[in-house]
Amino acid sequence: MSPSAPRLSRRQLLRLGLGSTALLALPAALGGCGQRRGPELLHGSGALPATWLQQLPRGWRAQALPEPAAIRARLEPAAGEPPPALVALGDGWALDLPAQGWRPLEAPALLAALSDWALPVARLFAAEGRPAVAFPWSFTPWVLVLRSRPALAARAAEGWDLLLDPSLRGKLVLPSSPRVCVELMGRDYERIEALRRQALAHDDRHALNLLLAGEAEAAVVPLRPLIPLLRRDPRLAVVLPPGGAPLSWQLLLRPAAGPAEAQAGDAAAAAIEPWMAAALEPPLLNGLLLGGWVPPLPRPELEPLVAGFPEPIASLLLPPAAVIERCWSLAPLTVPERLAMQTVWDAAAPPS
Repeated sequence: MSPSAPRLSRRQLLRLGLGSTALLALPAALGGCGQRRGPELLHGSGALPATWLQQLPRGWRAQALPEPAAIRARLEPAAGEPPPALVALGDGWALDLPAQGWRPLEAPALLAALSDWALPVARLFAAEGRPAVAFPWSFTPWVLVLRSRPALAARAAEGWDLLLDPSLRGKLVLPSSPRVCVELMGRDYERIEALRRQALAHDDRHALNLLLAGEAEAAVVPLRPLIPLLRRDPRLAVVLPPGGAPLSWQLLLRPAAGPAEAQAGDAAAAAIEPWMAAALEPPLLNGLLLGGWVPPLPRPELEPLVAGFPEPIASLLLPPAAVIERCWSLAPLTVPERLAMQTVWDAAAPPS
């Protein structure tokens, strides 16, 4: 992990987030003349830890929608509703929306607390010097999870090549995203073609259900939801390849707004910043780690917290530094790159 600037304490962040200006503006943002509803946090079901949501500032309200596509529809101008003050989305969904749809985060203290390698994500991979628009509060690698396959798990050093093992043909659930599958195979056409022949399904949403029901023996999924499962299901083994893996990010973003909403949104942002900062420190951080939510904090800050977890969970929550350095985020593709990838993916499809 790269070194980062010294991190401000939560108490300091609270002072920064609730300065005199914010306190004066807060009643207008939260109450107005008694008619305006409080600021809204829009998120997908299960996309934010319940313990964190329960600590939302007074006056804020959280609304859960069933899936990210519903959040996207809610952000469309044609939705006819004022935009929420804050949105929780995965990086893929956030990048799929127009860049001008997000307001600058304007939370330098929050970003200073993170490792340097999270900062490109905060800019949604815009050029260095562009404003941060997202708070990348949690990351997780894609991993291979095996059910009752100890011999395969013992070959973890083979990395993503395990996906091509003949014994997994028709028993492997792959991600719905062609991009992730292509990345796992190093963008090599022959390996992509071989991988597509292995698939039982491309369905990361239901992958764990298929695995636990015995319909599949292996799946490629984000690590995060596996952490609670590993503590109670000894049949499961997780392989994080030593050569690294694609990363999935959870973000908090401020949607663009009209002048009236923008003024209220500025005050709401000041009020919500201490809540966001709480996820980076105990005691809340301890609970987030139990659920597999890992903020991109400097390694020395995570090590003492992760040390209390049993193996192999501890080394999955905080892999060796060399493995983390080999992981990569999925920056957006250009239009030609996207077309080329889709062409390769379609050509590699097995005969119907």
